[in-house]
Amino acid sequence: MIPVTTFQGRKVALFGLGGSGLATARALKAGGAEVVCHDDNETRVRQAADEGLSTEDLRTLAWDDVAALVLSPGVPLTHPVPHWTVDLAREAGVEIIGDVELFCRERRKQCLSAPFIAITGTNGKSTTTALIAHLLAELGLDVQVGGNIGTPVLELEPPVPGRHYVVECSSYQIDLSPTLDPSIGVHMNLSPDHLDRHGSMENYAAIKERLVAGSKVAIIGVDDRLSSLIADRLELAHKPVCRIAGERELTEGIYASHGFLIEAHSGTQQQVALLGGVDSLRGDHNGQNAAAAFAALRALELPSEKIAAALTTFPGLHHRMEIVARRGRILFVNDSKATNADAAARALSSFERIYWIAGGRAKAGGISSLDEYFPRIAKTFLIGEAAEDFADVLEGRVPFKISGTLPQAVIDAASAAAEDGAEEIAILLSPACASFDQYPNFELRGAAFVDAVRALPGAGNSQEVA
Repeated sequence: MIPVTTFQGRKVALFGLGGSGLATARALKAGGAEVVCHDDNETRVRQAADEGLSTEDLRTLAWDDVAALVLSPGVPLTHPVPHWTVDLAREAGVEIIGDVELFCRERRKQCLSAPFIAITGTNGKSTTTALIAHLLAELGLDVQVGGNIGTPVLELEPPVPGRHYVVECSSYQIDLSPTLDPSIGVHMNLSPDHLDRHGSMENYAAIKERLVAGSKVAIIGVDDRLSSLIADRLELAHKPVCRIAGERELTEGIYASHGFLIEAHSGTQQQVALLGGVDSLRGDHNGQNAAAAFAALRALELPSEKIAAALTTFPGLHHRMEIVARRGRILFVNDSKATNADAAARALSSFERIYWIAGGRAKAGGISSLDEYFPRIAKTFLIGEAAEDFADVLEGRVPFKISGTLPQAVIDAASAAAEDGAEEIAILLSPACASFDQYPNFELRGAAFVDAVRALPGAGNSQEVA
């Protein structure tokens, strides 16, 4: 835990007692703050009180002596409407912040020299976060990894010299971090997402840009136009910028091409790492992820050859392009984390012959944008609420079957793939949907896929990869 001493002796209101909210409340209390907690969920309030945290309905709180409102990332700050606690705090002139902001303040107070790498982007940020942490650990460095990727940032170990923080930041967390100041800021890409929480694409992009704008060194993916414009703006503001790409050649920066990472500088092009043959780094999107990670470690002045060697040992991220089993020519790939079409496109672009499991609770736009990948798909197996709508899109273009449930889709896909003579076949769960119609989260959906694969007849003869 990182005790938050920057509010020592002052009253802090906290709303939201999920995982990160509870961790934040404990850290504030450990640092000497008078923290008053609340949540709309009465069970969470009782659990917080049972472990000794002070709880009170913030509607009745005397806000005059409150130093800050700490809001959990899942609580609306601006859209579709501000949460009622936000209105109360603003009326009282109280600043509204989140756990990443508390981490930034504590790092500045305790050990500003501890390297802090912050990663954001619509897609790829979790894989890039995990990859950077893996590379640092492989090179023998003290690494703490957390934030939006899993472990709440205030549950990490306290800042000390030489301790490297690798923190995934969602747009919600950035929005609650007015002084976000990473040593190295990494922005991967932008595509429409969470617009219900940010109001417009312009607002969403501006929030993402704040992470790299506040960093000492900005690493920016330029495979999409909006992100490329961010790089241009920061460069015009004389901020050190390293452009990275997975789908285009650069004259300055680091990019992936034909299974290699290429470093371009002053008119020269140099191969700096081999990506071909690393299953966990298949596809153009993972080329961009690898380029971002390589650039981050080079910004720390770590040796290229050691970074390159460590890339080959990356096991991948759970539920993201995760090859969970092989059965002869057939790969079973868990990409449950692909909760929108843009994320699913990254998986669909990575295999030549696909039996695709898709569906769930659809997001705006559905799968219409994925039509360029339809020739790769031998057959689609549809599940969940979106099955009928997705079937309408696929009709006459891709063979499909409405399997309904994930276990049935795995059975159906395995049966169809067994009759296919292609050299390599991927049975790919990449839903392009949220999981909430059938599973509480994408992790449990991914685990259900793995269980269904293991339950297939003859699964004992397959090579279990995860």
